[in-house]
Amino acid sequence: MKNTFLCPKCSSRHIVRVPDNPGRHASGNNIYTSSLTLFKKVPVIRYVCCGCGYVENWVEQPGQLAEIGRTFG
Repeated sequence: MKNTFLCPKCSSRHIVRVPDNPGRHASGNNIYTSSLTLFKKVPVIRYVCCGCGYVENWVEQPGQLAEIGRTFG
């Protein structure tokens, strides 16, 4: 959905990107790569189909993917 803005489940084109809110500590689905809660937060951006409710989660920054790999890989 991120690249096509087309839902793979219902073919709707009504796709919404829900960004991270960096001002909130517990905003969205975050991946923490440090034991210190306020540091090294990797935001997970959500794409939601407003036709059927299907949701995809994406880490959008390549450097953050490498950081997740180092931490959990």
